[in-house]
Amino acid sequence: MRPDFDIAIVGYGPTGATLANLLALSGVSVAVLERETAAYHLPRAVHFDDEVMRVLQTVGVAEAMADNVHVNPGMRFIDPAGKLLIDWPRPSGIGPQGWHASYRFHQPTLENLLRDAASRHSAITVRTRTDVYAIDEQTGHVRLRFENLAAGRLGSLTARYVVGCDGARSLVRRLIGSENDDLNCHEPWLVIDALLKRPRPDLGDHSVQYCDPSRPATYVRGVDDRRRWEIMLRPDEDGAVMSRPENVWRLLSRWIGPDDAELERAVPYMFHAVIAKAWRRGRLLLAGDSAHQTPPFLGQGMCAGIRDAANLAWKLAAVCRGEAGDALLDSYETERSPHVRDYIELAVRLGAVIMNASQPGGRDGQPVKMESIRPRLGGHSTRPDPEGRAAPQPLLSDGTRLDDRIGYRPALLRRPGPLAAGLSRSGIVDVADAALAPWLDEIQAEAVVIRPDRYVARAGGIAYCANWEDLN
Repeated sequence: MRPDFDIAIVGYGPTGATLANLLALSGVSVAVLERETAAYHLPRAVHFDDEVMRVLQTVGVAEAMADNVHVNPGMRFIDPAGKLLIDWPRPSGIGPQGWHASYRFHQPTLENLLRDAASRHSAITVRTRTDVYAIDEQTGHVRLRFENLAAGRLGSLTARYVVGCDGARSLVRRLIGSENDDLNCHEPWLVIDALLKRPRPDLGDHSVQYCDPSRPATYVRGVDDRRRWEIMLRPDEDGAVMSRPENVWRLLSRWIGPDDAELERAVPYMFHAVIAKAWRRGRLLLAGDSAHQTPPFLGQGMCAGIRDAANLAWKLAAVCRGEAGDALLDSYETERSPHVRDYIELAVRLGAVIMNASQPGGRDGQPVKMESIRPRLGGHSTRPDPEGRAAPQPLLSDGTRLDDRIGYRPALLRRPGPLAAGLSRSGIVDVADAALAPWLDEIQAEAVVIRPDRYVARAGGIAYCANWEDLN
């Protein structure tokens, strides 16, 4: 039996929409099943980084998104007396990835751009108001049973693989039977989004962590007039009660009042730090919040889900096209789970600083400087070589961005010059450009092979890089 689709995606948030677009770029057919009618209209995630912008560039929405972001200058951690504990400035210019290091954004804008991009792919079929209630694994495919909520009618479809991008309460994760590895961070916070009525430059453009054990709080400068506060709730406080406008304004009184802004939403959240113990069972896989949840202190929740999509899409496509065996999909969890764990564990540590104001000071009472982290795929490593790390994205000699030359494909990166006969491989883009020379000199390599997700697969001599069996 030939399945109706190559891949079925349950959930159409940022992770599911990104995955659908990348799969379509890879030439496979996709069905997206989403319970809601449209993208959620209120803000949720408010930050993404340069690696995510590269994925958006591949999908084709980066330029439109760049018109709707605020470049984040960094984050500061302040103790109850107003002393600067930690200073985490972000570079003001374009970085090695070809984009700024940190952006603030409005999630509905991103989701609508991703959905618009998906609508232009004939390989993607989107079914909204569709509630998946059962998934049955069968020989060579999976059958998804669902209810069309608009018509009150039951239906089904088949696909070779199913990816659950259906959030923290994921049905797909429950059907896989995966428990969560609990990293012991479950804290109640109130998330408040406000729209300024008048300029308040004194609030600043930096994100600020108020490390006050009596009432920890976070301030985030969003796009345009949007501002966010996240304020920790005490054990005796009821989230629904604290969400009432009079209590919200009382909590915000140290920063703004009703004359300054209007409330867009105030919602109690329980921040969690968990990672699914199994991301795959047979033809069922997880991505995004279905596979992991993080406290927001690093702003890496949505970023992790989009990295999942970039890692998984090319592997699913290779399997569906018959270019790789099913075992390739096992590398998805072994690469992504340790990578996301690094970010979550750091977010938990930062949360402890915010809630306890216990960060040790630097020398001579100066604030601690915190550098950006770039975990390695597959876990920690002290090896200096670039394999398993994201490759930079320089402008090529003709002014083209590297990723625009490559597309969502693997590539051989090298200096200009002829490629010896027999070293080319079907499907690998050969990029020989002088703009790559400084990086190749730095890593002491003649050439590098990067995967479609821009991570380095091999680095060394040209023959070594061009003659390889797989990308893992």
